[in-house]
Amino acid sequence: AKAAIEVGCRFFGGYPITPSSDIMHAMSVALPKCGGHFIQMEDEISGISVSLGASMSGTKSMTASSGPGISLKVEQIGYSFMAEIPLVIADVMRSGPSTGMPTRVAQGDVNFLRHPIHGDFKAVALAPASLEEAYTETVRAFNLAEMLMTPVFLLMDETVGHMYGKVQIPDLEEVQKMTINRKEFAGDKKDYKPYGVAQDEPAVLNPFFKGYRYHVSGLHHGPIGF
Repeated sequence: AKAAIEVGCRFFGGYPITPSSDIMHAMSVALPKCGGHFIQMEDEISGISVSLGASMSGTKSMTASSGPGISLKVEQIGYSFMAEIPLVIADVMRSGPSTGMPTRVAQGDVNFLRHPIHGDFKAVALAPASLEEAYTETVRAFNLAEMLMTPVFLLMDETVGHMYGKVQIPDLEEVQKMTINRKEFAGDKKDYKPYGVAQDEPAVLNPFFKGYRYHVSGLHHGPIGF
Protein backbone atom coordinates (compact mmCIF):
# COMPACT_ATOMS: atom_id res chain seq x y z
CA ALA A 1 0.00 0.00 0.00
CA LYS A 2 2.80 2.44 0.85
CA ALA A 3 4.53 1.80 -2.47
CA ALA A 4 1.26 2.28 -4.36
CA ILE A 5 0.64 5.63 -2.69
CA GLU A 6 4.20 6.84 -3.28
CA VAL A 7 4.16 5.90 -6.97
CA GLY A 8 0.95 7.89 -7.44
CA CYS A 9 -1.98 5.51 -6.97
CA ARG A 10 -5.04 7.53 -5.97
CA PHE A 11 -7.89 5.04 -6.36
CA PHE A 12 -8.62 1.60 -4.95
CA GLY A 13 -11.78 -0.34 -5.61
CA GLY A 14 -12.21 -3.80 -4.19
CA TYR A 15 -13.99 -6.35 -2.07
CA PRO A 16 -12.61 -8.08 1.05
CA ILE A 17 -11.22 -11.59 0.66
CA THR A 18 -8.66 -13.49 2.74
CA PRO A 19 -5.66 -13.20 2.56
CA SER A 20 -5.58 -9.95 0.52
CA SER A 21 -7.80 -7.80 2.75
CA ASP A 22 -4.85 -6.17 4.54
CA ILE A 23 -4.04 -4.28 1.33
CA MET A 24 -7.60 -3.00 1.10
CA HIS A 25 -7.65 -1.97 4.76
CA ALA A 26 -4.36 -0.09 4.41
CA MET A 27 -5.53 1.72 1.28
CA SER A 28 -8.82 2.69 2.96
CA VAL A 29 -6.79 4.57 5.58
CA ALA A 30 -4.03 5.97 3.36
CA LEU A 31 -5.92 7.20 0.30
CA PRO A 32 -8.21 9.79 1.97
CA LYS A 33 -5.13 11.32 3.61
CA CYS A 34 -3.51 12.09 0.24
CA GLY A 35 -6.56 13.19 -1.71
CA GLY A 36 -7.30 9.76 -3.15
CA HIS A 37 -10.46 7.69 -3.19
CA PHE A 38 -11.27 4.29 -1.72
CA ILE A 39 -14.44 2.35 -2.33
CA GLN A 40 -15.50 -1.08 -1.12
CA MET A 41 -17.89 -2.54 -3.67
CA GLU A 42 -20.56 -5.20 -3.39
CA ASP A 43 -18.52 -7.91 -5.12
CA GLU A 44 -15.28 -8.69 -6.93
CA ILE A 45 -16.54 -7.86 -10.41
CA SER A 46 -17.71 -4.38 -9.48
CA GLY A 47 -14.45 -3.85 -7.58
CA ILE A 48 -12.35 -4.18 -10.72
CA SER A 49 -14.95 -2.37 -12.83
CA VAL A 50 -14.82 0.85 -10.80
CA SER A 51 -11.02 0.64 -10.75
CA LEU A 52 -10.95 0.47 -14.55
CA GLY A 53 -13.33 3.43 -14.72
CA ALA A 54 -11.07 5.44 -12.44
CA SER A 55 -8.07 4.57 -14.59
CA MET A 56 -9.86 5.74 -17.73
CA SER A 57 -10.55 9.03 -15.97
CA GLY A 58 -6.80 9.55 -15.62
CA THR A 59 -6.23 8.24 -12.08
CA LYS A 60 -3.64 5.57 -11.27
CA SER A 61 -5.72 2.73 -9.86
CA MET A 62 -5.37 -0.59 -8.09
CA THR A 63 -7.46 -3.50 -6.88
CA ALA A 64 -6.56 -6.59 -4.85
CA SER A 65 -7.99 -10.06 -4.38
CA SER A 66 -7.16 -13.75 -4.07
CA GLY A 67 -7.73 -16.80 -6.28
CA PRO A 68 -11.55 -17.11 -6.16
CA GLY A 69 -11.93 -13.36 -6.59
CA ILE A 70 -9.48 -13.25 -9.49
CA SER A 71 -11.55 -15.95 -11.20
CA LEU A 72 -14.58 -13.66 -10.99
CA LYS A 73 -12.62 -10.74 -12.41
CA VAL A 74 -11.44 -12.59 -15.53
CA GLU A 75 -13.97 -11.09 -17.95
CA GLN A 76 -13.03 -7.55 -16.96
CA ILE A 77 -9.34 -8.44 -17.03
CA GLY A 78 -9.74 -9.52 -20.65
CA TYR A 79 -11.65 -6.33 -21.41
CA SER A 80 -8.92 -4.18 -19.89
CA PHE A 81 -6.27 -5.86 -22.04
CA MET A 82 -8.19 -5.23 -25.25
CA ALA A 83 -9.31 -1.73 -24.24
CA GLU A 84 -5.72 -0.94 -23.14
CA ILE A 85 -6.52 0.30 -19.64
CA PRO A 86 -3.66 0.49 -17.09
CA LEU A 87 -4.39 -1.19 -13.75
CA VAL A 88 -2.45 -2.97 -11.00
CA ILE A 89 -4.09 -6.13 -9.65
CA ALA A 90 -2.63 -7.64 -6.49
CA ASP A 91 -3.28 -11.36 -5.96
CA VAL A 92 -2.37 -12.63 -2.49
CA MET A 93 -2.59 -16.34 -3.23
CA ARG A 94 -4.29 -19.06 -1.21
CA SER A 95 -4.96 -22.73 -1.84
CA GLY A 96 -7.54 -23.80 -4.38
CA PRO A 97 -9.31 -24.65 -6.54
CA SER A 98 -12.70 -23.05 -5.87
CA THR A 99 -12.95 -21.60 -2.36
CA GLY A 100 -10.06 -23.82 -1.24
CA MET A 101 -8.68 -22.90 2.17
CA PRO A 102 -8.46 -19.15 2.78
CA THR A 103 -5.55 -19.30 5.25
CA ARG A 104 -3.42 -22.02 3.65
CA VAL A 105 -0.20 -20.85 1.99
CA ALA A 106 -0.11 -21.62 -1.73
CA GLN A 107 1.38 -20.35 -4.98
CA GLY A 108 -1.10 -21.93 -7.34
CA ASP A 109 -2.08 -18.83 -9.33
CA VAL A 110 1.28 -18.31 -11.06
CA ASN A 111 0.50 -20.19 -14.27
CA PHE A 112 -3.12 -19.02 -14.18
CA LEU A 113 -2.13 -15.36 -14.26
CA ARG A 114 0.46 -15.77 -16.98
CA HIS A 115 -2.45 -16.65 -19.28
CA PRO A 116 -5.54 -15.36 -17.43
CA ILE A 117 -7.82 -14.77 -20.41
CA HIS A 118 -8.98 -16.42 -23.62
CA GLY A 119 -7.27 -15.42 -26.84
CA ASP A 120 -3.80 -16.84 -26.13
CA PHE A 121 -2.63 -13.57 -24.58
CA LYS A 122 0.18 -13.38 -22.04
CA ALA A 123 0.03 -11.08 -19.03
CA VAL A 124 2.77 -9.37 -17.03
CA ALA A 125 2.94 -10.94 -13.57
CA LEU A 126 5.47 -9.83 -10.96
CA ALA A 127 6.09 -12.04 -7.92
CA PRO A 128 7.79 -10.39 -4.92
CA ALA A 129 9.38 -12.90 -2.55
CA SER A 130 10.19 -10.56 0.34
CA LEU A 131 8.93 -7.41 2.05
CA GLU A 132 11.48 -5.29 0.23
CA GLU A 133 10.46 -6.75 -3.13
CA ALA A 134 6.81 -6.20 -2.25
CA TYR A 135 7.62 -2.48 -2.24
CA THR A 136 9.94 -2.32 -5.25
CA GLU A 137 7.81 -4.61 -7.44
CA THR A 138 4.69 -2.59 -6.66
CA VAL A 139 6.45 0.50 -7.99
CA ARG A 140 7.55 -1.50 -11.02
CA ALA A 141 4.01 -2.82 -11.56
CA PHE A 142 2.53 0.67 -11.77
CA ASN A 143 5.26 1.81 -14.15
CA LEU A 144 4.73 -1.20 -16.42
CA ALA A 145 0.96 -0.70 -16.41
CA GLU A 146 1.36 2.91 -17.54
CA MET A 147 3.98 2.03 -20.15
CA LEU A 148 2.16 -0.97 -21.63
CA MET A 149 -1.45 0.27 -21.17
CA THR A 150 -2.50 -3.06 -19.69
CA PRO A 151 -3.26 -4.54 -16.29
CA VAL A 152 -0.22 -5.84 -14.43
CA PHE A 153 -0.44 -8.55 -11.77
CA LEU A 154 1.36 -8.43 -8.45
CA LEU A 155 1.58 -11.98 -7.08
CA MET A 156 2.51 -12.96 -3.55
CA ASP A 157 1.62 -15.86 -1.32
CA GLU A 158 -0.09 -15.60 2.06
CA THR A 159 3.25 -15.68 3.89
CA VAL A 160 4.59 -12.58 2.14
CA GLY A 161 1.16 -10.94 2.25
CA HIS A 162 0.95 -11.20 6.05
CA MET A 163 4.63 -10.81 6.90
CA TYR A 164 5.83 -8.12 9.28
CA GLY A 165 9.42 -6.89 9.53
CA LYS A 166 11.89 -4.07 9.03
CA VAL A 167 12.69 -3.20 5.46
CA GLN A 168 14.86 -0.65 3.70
CA ILE A 169 12.97 1.17 0.98
CA PRO A 170 14.03 3.92 -1.45
CA ASP A 171 13.58 7.57 -0.51
CA LEU A 172 10.37 9.15 -1.78
CA GLU A 173 12.36 11.49 -4.03
CA GLU A 174 14.09 8.52 -5.64
CA VAL A 175 10.76 6.75 -6.20
CA GLN A 176 9.26 9.85 -7.81
CA LYS A 177 12.23 10.14 -10.18
CA MET A 178 11.64 6.61 -11.48
CA THR A 179 7.86 6.96 -11.64
CA ILE A 180 6.21 6.84 -15.07
CA ASN A 181 3.22 9.16 -15.23
CA ARG A 182 0.61 9.21 -17.94
CA LYS A 183 1.08 11.95 -20.48
CA GLU A 184 -1.79 14.01 -21.88
CA PHE A 185 -2.15 15.00 -25.51
CA ALA A 186 -2.23 18.79 -25.83
CA GLY A 187 -2.54 19.18 -29.60
CA ASP A 188 -5.50 19.68 -31.89
CA LYS A 189 -8.41 17.51 -30.78
CA LYS A 190 -8.91 16.10 -34.27
CA ASP A 191 -5.35 14.74 -34.20
CA TYR A 192 -5.78 12.83 -30.94
CA LYS A 193 -4.94 9.13 -31.38
CA PRO A 194 -4.65 7.48 -27.94
CA TYR A 195 -3.78 4.07 -29.35
CA GLY A 196 -1.28 5.30 -31.91
CA VAL A 197 1.76 5.98 -29.72
CA ALA A 198 5.10 4.25 -30.20
CA GLN A 199 5.64 1.04 -28.25
CA ASP A 200 8.53 2.47 -26.22
CA GLU A 201 6.62 5.57 -25.06
CA PRO A 202 4.16 5.96 -22.16
CA ALA A 203 0.47 5.97 -22.98
CA VAL A 204 -1.22 9.16 -24.15
CA LEU A 205 -4.67 8.46 -22.75
CA ASN A 206 -6.43 11.73 -21.99
CA PRO A 207 -9.06 11.59 -19.22
CA PHE A 208 -12.70 11.59 -20.22
CA PHE A 209 -14.59 14.91 -20.09
CA LYS A 210 -11.63 16.85 -21.47
CA GLY A 211 -13.14 17.15 -24.95
CA TYR A 212 -10.93 14.59 -26.67
CA ARG A 213 -13.06 12.02 -28.43
CA TYR A 214 -12.07 8.38 -28.55
CA HIS A 215 -13.76 5.02 -28.35
CA VAL A 216 -13.14 2.41 -25.65
CA SER A 217 -14.13 -1.11 -26.60
CA GLY A 218 -13.39 -4.78 -26.07
CA LEU A 219 -13.14 -5.16 -29.86
CA HIS A 220 -10.00 -4.96 -31.96
CA HIS A 221 -9.40 -1.32 -32.80
CA GLY A 222 -7.23 1.19 -34.58
CA PRO A 223 -5.48 4.37 -33.34
CA ILE A 224 -8.71 6.13 -32.21
CA GLY A 225 -10.45 3.08 -30.76
CA PHE A 226 -12.59 2.06 -33.75
